[in-house]
This record gives sequence, structure tokens and C-alpha cells, in this order.
Amino acid sequence: MTRNARRSLAVVAAVAVLGIANLACAAEPGAAADSWPALAHSIFKDRPLNDGSGVIALEMPYRAEDAAIVPLSVRDTLPAGDPRRIKALTIVIDENPSPVAAEFTFGDKAAVSAISTRVRVNSYTNVHAVAELSDGKLYMVKTYVKAAGGCSAPAIKDEAEARANIGQMRLRQFAQAGAAAQGKAREAQIMIRHPNNSGLQMDQITHLYVPAFFIDNLKVWQGDDLLFAMEGGISISENPSIRFTYVPNGAATMRAEATDTDKHVYKGAWPAAGI
Repeated sequence: MTRNARRSLAVVAAVAVLGIANLACAAEPGAAADSWPALAHSIFKDRPLNDGSGVIALEMPYRAEDAAIVPLSVRDTLPAGDPRRIKALTIVIDENPSPVAAEFTFGDKAAVSAISTRVRVNSYTNVHAVAELSDGKLYMVKTYVKAAGGCSAPAIKDEAEARANIGQMRLRQFAQAGAAAQGKAREAQIMIRHPNNSGLQMDQITHLYVPAFFIDNLKVWQGDDLLFAMEGGISISENPSIRFTYVPNGAATMRAEATDTDKHVYKGAWPAAGI
């Protein structure tokens, strides 16, 4: 079964047990059994999970201001001169109805050293980041977040307005003073207009659940070199935004392609800054 198929089944199951999930939102920390051992077995097939301290750092607020848009950042903290690189990164929000929030894979030449996004958090939970390095080993870190109801929170924008602008993409590139275009790390941010419906949100007029409808694949390139690919789930917030640090390769353009669960394809291309 593919990861997208597993994710779709998880969404269906989440809708079926919505009442249970909502009860979990109100639960006190520590009230539920630790979900991580079963999740780790299911997602990583009992591969050893090494301590990720000194490899990656996961940053999230301890108490979220808005459970529907919780900032999440992962940074590469490998020491200078370490020949290893991060090949893939999995974000798991343990107590969410569909725990795997996103799976990133990085291009061989990408040198992506940090990646940030916004996620929904449905109840008090541990959040795990698991990195696969070029040595073939998995390294794990975790943090704890106090938030509730993020997966069922109503959409920020009107559904009709959201769909009218769906698929619009924007790329922001952040210049660094004195940095050359090639060989020096810089930041960029890809933003996509999309409701990213979780399947757990209720239409306030009809009182029916809005079907799950979200960006499930995103790829970003500089020139012909892949920077990263993301397989997303219902935990990625409305209007997905991915900020990342990378090393420019001198290419004249950056481009992105996204698909959603209704098989729509969205594309964008932009001049690379500072070439």
C-alpha cells in the first residue's frame, strides 16, 4: 500500500471516529496512553530510531496561539565537516487523526539545511521529527505541544473564495547581505492558495462535513535539480507555506509543481534571485 493510500485511509478513519477525536482534544496531558511505539512500528517498520540530538532540531511553540496554524521548523544541526546529509524527513503529530503530517525528500545536490511550515494540532501531543541520513540510519527528536481542535477548526476564508483562487503560487526569496548567488545559503518560501480541508471541518451553514481536499504532493526545483519533494496530509494548514534554506546552484529559474487529492495540478516558475 502506498503512503498516499495509507494517508487516505487514515482520513476516512478519522472522520468515522470524529467524536472520539473531539473528546481527545479536551483531554488533559498524559491522560492517553503513549501512541508513539505503535506509530513508530507502523511508519518505520521497526527500523532503529537513533537519538537525533546533534543531527536535527525541531522547534514548535509549547503552547500554540492558534491550533490550526502552529509553526513548525526543523533545522540540520550536523557539525561542520560531517560528510553525512539529510536525505528525508518525516513529521509525525502523534495524537492527530492522521499522524503523518508530511514526508520530505531532498535532492542530492539541494543542501537544504532548514525547512518550516504550519500545521494543525488536534490535541495535546508529542510531535516527532525523524530524519534519514545518507548513512542509511534514522535519527529522531521530539517536542511537546499544547493545542486542541486544529484539525476541525473552520476554514479561515470563505470556501467559495478559497476555490476561486485555488492553486495560485507565490515564491519569496530572501536576500542575505554580502552573500554570493552560488555557494552561500539563502532562504526561500513557496506559498500555495488551497483550502487544504482536513475532512473534519463542519460547514457552518449545512452542518455537513467538508470532504478532505488537500495538497498531497509538492516538488520544488532550481533549474533541473530537485530541492525537495513533499508528500502532505490533512495536518498541513490551509494555504500551505513551506520556507526553506538551501544553497543556490546558479540556475536562472526556480519552479514548483503541486497536486491535490482531486488530481488537480498547479505549476509556477520564477527567476532565481541574485544570479
